[in-house]
Amino acid sequence: MKARNPGPGGLVYSTDGGRMCPACRRPVADCLCAAPAAAPRGDGIARVRRETQGRGGKAVTVIRGLALDADALAALGKRLRNACGAGGTVKDGVIEVQGDHVERVLAWLQQQGLSAKRAGG
Repeated sequence: MKARNPGPGGLVYSTDGGRMCPACRRPVADCLCAAPAAAPRGDGIARVRRETQGRGGKAVTVIRGLALDADALAALGKRLRNACGAGGTVKDGVIEVQGDHVERVLAWLQQQGLSAKRAGG
């Protein structure tokens, strides 16, 4: 039994395959059109900035532009959070450290031999 969506997407669910991709009409597990693209590679220069927008007024130090794979980026993020004594996360190739630690992060990255510069205002 197959359920159909009256819109332009076509088949959305099949009892045989479960959820279906609207673009290629294959089960989502076998979908080829939504294959994850390669992670955006940085240029090797860490750009460190403080952001508050969209975070309820709380400051977050954001590090972008590092040309590292996901595992190395996660390990570097953990070491940075420990050095700052703060929490944070790594997502979509960006390291976020809670709080305003721009100067501390810049000094730490340069001490580790990485090229880093301040970005933003």
